[in-house]
Amino acid sequence: MTAKRILVVDNEAKMRRILELSLRSMGHDVEQAGDGQEALAMLDTGSFDLVLTDLRMPRLDGIGLLRALREADNDIPVIVMTAYGTIETAVAAMKIGAADYIIRPFEMETIEMAVSRALTMQVVQRENRFLKEEMSRGWGDFVGTSKPMQDLYDLLKQVAPTRSSVFIVGETGTGKELVARALHVASGRNGLFVPINCAAIPAELLESELFGHVKGAFTGALRDRVGKCELASGGTLFLDEITEMPIGLQAKLLRVLQEGVIEKVGGNAVTPVDLRVVAATNRDPQQSVDAGLLRRDLYFRLNVVRVDVPLLRDRQGDIPLLVEYFVHKYSVELSRTPPRISPDAMAILEGYAWPGNVRELENLIERAMVLCRGDLITVAHLPTGLGPLPAVAKESGAAPKPASRAPDSLALRPHVDELERHLIHEALLQAGGNKAAAARLLKISERALWYKIKRYGLT
Repeated sequence: MTAKRILVVDNEAKMRRILELSLRSMGHDVEQAGDGQEALAMLDTGSFDLVLTDLRMPRLDGIGLLRALREADNDIPVIVMTAYGTIETAVAAMKIGAADYIIRPFEMETIEMAVSRALTMQVVQRENRFLKEEMSRGWGDFVGTSKPMQDLYDLLKQVAPTRSSVFIVGETGTGKELVARALHVASGRNGLFVPINCAAIPAELLESELFGHVKGAFTGALRDRVGKCELASGGTLFLDEITEMPIGLQAKLLRVLQEGVIEKVGGNAVTPVDLRVVAATNRDPQQSVDAGLLRRDLYFRLNVVRVDVPLLRDRQGDIPLLVEYFVHKYSVELSRTPPRISPDAMAILEGYAWPGNVRELENLIERAMVLCRGDLITVAHLPTGLGPLPAVAKESGAAPKPASRAPDSLALRPHVDELERHLIHEALLQAGGNKAAAARLLKISERALWYKIKRYGLT
C-alpha cells in the first residue's frame, strides 16, 4: 500500500508521539492535533486519508469530531481509541460511522492492523461506489455471428491478455465501449474499468476528471478528488472520443503514459499508476492528426493495436439475432411476454441502412415494444422512412430517387423472399437436412438459418 497521510488526535502529547512513530514506521505521513477542534481546522485546510482519535478530549471529543465530519459529508475513515470503553460508546461510534473502535491500553500491532484494515476498506468502498454507478448503466454481451464479428472476436482474444494500448475506431452507435469493456474483462487485470467521454466534459474540467485535484485547487474544489487515472490503476482507462481532448491536456496524458505517474491539479506530489489505456474515436484518426485535433506522438503511443468496429450495414445477417436480443431485453424491463416480429417488419429491418448502427436498432426496438400492445410487432409499429441500403444507388452510379408505389408484379420484397426461401430449401436438400452444413453453404450463421426456417415455414 502506498504511503497515506494520517491525522492523530489526542490530548496527551506522549501518546501522539508514540502513535506517530509507529505509523511512520509503516511508511505513512503523520500530523498531530491536540483535540477535536484543532483536528477539524486541520482537516478543513489539508488533505488526510485517515483519522486516529482519542474519545475523551477537551473542547471537542472523538464522538463530536466524528459526528462533525459525517454531517459535513466527509467520509474519511476514523478510528476511535478510548480507555473508558463501554458497549454503549462503541455502538454509538460505529453507528455514526467509525471505521474501528479500540480499547486502551493496546499493543501497537493492534493499531497497525486497524490502520491497514481501515485504509484497505476505504479503497474497497471507493471501488464499490464506482462499480454500483457503472452497473446501474448496464451493458450486454456481444451479439452476432457474422464474418466481420468473428474477425473482431479473434482480434480481441489476441490483444486482450497484453498490456498494449488499443485504438478503437468506429461510427457512432457501433459499440466501441462494449469492445473496450470486453478487452478489460478478458485482460485478467484486477482493477476497475473506468470510462471517460472526452466530448461530454467541459475542457476546463476534464483535467480534474482525469488526474483529480487537491482541495482549494480552484473555485468549487471543496475537497480532494480522486481522478479517473488513479481509479483505473491496475485496470483499464477507456478514453472515448479522444480527438475531443484539448491539445494541451493531450501532452499531459502522454507524460502519464510514458512515465506512469500522475499529478493532481493544484498538487505537487506525484502518484504512480498502472494503466492499460484504450482510446476510441468516431473520426478517421489520421485525418484528426493532420487536422491538429490529435497529437501525432500521442496517436503513435495509443495506436499500438487498432480495432475497427464493424458497421451494422456490413453485418446484415446479425440483425435477426440483435432484434431477438433487444426484444427480450425490453420484455424484461417492461415485464411482459416477448412479442414476435412479423416477416414484413423483419424484412424492413434487414433492408435498412442503419446510419445509427446498433444503437439506432436498439432504440427502434424499444419504441416498437412500447407501441405494441399485442404479441406481434408489425410494420405499423416501425417509424416511417426506413428505406433500403444506399449502397444500391452508389453502385449503380445513380442518385437515390424518392420511393414510389410500383405494380405488385414489380414489388422487390416478395421476389427476394421467394428467392431466399428457394435457396434455403436447396441448401437443406444438399445438406441432407443438416442445419449447420446448410448454414455453411449459405454463408450465414446457424442461428440466423433457424430464424429463417421458422420465418418461411420450412421443415
